[in-house]
Amino acid sequence: MRIINYILAAIFVVAVTFTMAWPRSTACAADPAFQLSAGERQLFLDDVAIANIENLKRTMHPPEKKGAVIKPDPKLGERSLQTRSVPQWDPEAKRYRFWNCSEPDDMNARGVYASGYFESEDGIHWRRPVMRQIEHRGSLKNNYVNVKETGRRMYLTLRDPTDPEPSRRYKGFSFTSGGLQPLVSDGVTWKRLDAPPVRSMDEFNLSYDAAQQRYLLSVKCAGPYGRAFALSTSKDFEHWTRPELIFHADKTDQERARQIIKERFTNPTVQRPVYNQPSVYGAQIYNFAVFRYEGLYIGLPAVYYRTGPCAGGGDDGFHHVQLACSRDLKRWQRLGDRKPFIGPSPLGGDAYDLQQIIGPSYPIVREDELWFYYTGLKFRCVPKGMRPDGPDRAAICLAVLRRDGFISLDAGEQEGTVVTDPFKPPGSKLFVNVDAPKGKLRVEVLNGAGQVVAQSEPLGGDLLSEPVKWAEGDIAKMKDKNVSLRFTLSNAQFYSYWLE
Repeated sequence: MRIINYILAAIFVVAVTFTMAWPRSTACAADPAFQLSAGERQLFLDDVAIANIENLKRTMHPPEKKGAVIKPDPKLGERSLQTRSVPQWDPEAKRYRFWNCSEPDDMNARGVYASGYFESEDGIHWRRPVMRQIEHRGSLKNNYVNVKETGRRMYLTLRDPTDPEPSRRYKGFSFTSGGLQPLVSDGVTWKRLDAPPVRSMDEFNLSYDAAQQRYLLSVKCAGPYGRAFALSTSKDFEHWTRPELIFHADKTDQERARQIIKERFTNPTVQRPVYNQPSVYGAQIYNFAVFRYEGLYIGLPAVYYRTGPCAGGGDDGFHHVQLACSRDLKRWQRLGDRKPFIGPSPLGGDAYDLQQIIGPSYPIVREDELWFYYTGLKFRCVPKGMRPDGPDRAAICLAVLRRDGFISLDAGEQEGTVVTDPFKPPGSKLFVNVDAPKGKLRVEVLNGAGQVVAQSEPLGGDLLSEPVKWAEGDIAKMKDKNVSLRFTLSNAQFYSYWLE
């Protein structure tokens, strides 16, 4: 089987090499003309639509970890629960539906592959409905499901509310020797689509771009420094574009890798890899989630730091999930100085995300929060002295971020300003997302000549979705006219603005 995988990987590498152009730039592409859409939040991840920034600094904000929310059940023979998907809200049933991508060890040993199916009303407390689809230990009373006609598990799942056919409302993929095979479901029974598979190696992610009405599928391929990612898109989930390379590790990653790995081995508070061979140190992109968020695309590269070969095969190392953005899905900007957006939890607790962290396909928007479900693994290679069939090693974890909270523009005691590019207001009410419990934010509307035509009252406090009140003038009076916004802040963190 390993030889077959190597052959398939080699074929895929050749295809990638001859059909993909290497990106020459990782900078976000600026829009030719800035147009603000009603209700679309403007974030500060890049400089698009920003004319000037003075005395402000950008800060990346990692989400707050809530720990493992779905753990393996040793009584069922489970040691590892993993996901590459996101819980799907069912508005009719008023609950989340979630499929993982791993089965109990003894089921796997019999050559039976399955996904565990879970349900929850709050996204934290999950139950295992009895599905009666696969026999396990002599009983059908379990939550395991698969594609009955092929016996494959589901790796990627999402709910498509726009599909008029209930039997196709849920979509996903299974992984075969030919690549990723498209699937559809009513939420109970999964069926294989009569469509060609999308070529991929063994890591992938799926999201839906509602603005462009297309599915985004990132697939693992080979890049200049090992593991990298290509993108395939589809309008109907059956016909997919040829994967094109969009993201890979670069020279800067390799230069930083040696120091990051050395620090890992000397840090007693975090899980260390078992194997340490400096001659193989390097950085690769192990997984890459791509999703549209408001007016841009966000990427969550799981950067893999390789530390040495494992005694039983494969290689050892650890992950940091970083943050990136793009405007065109081709040119990507690395954010937060490439520091971890989701990093390892410290030793000494009950955390699972100690060594491997495989990021979510996209976050769930829940009121004023973003919920990230991801896979956390305690180790990669089996630690010395531990039996291969030892205790549980992987679970599905949750981390929560303030809505729009990826990057903020920060000011201290001294005031700072940010001025937008000119645009025609698409709405009459301006909203801001700002955290200023001991500071303030003011807004001015500038006309085409740079003159102030409206001034806001000062805003203070932790404001997640605050309407701007005007002390003089009103942006509602500037409809169909080109204006700019000047935000002035002190002792504050500014996340986004939008018009409705």
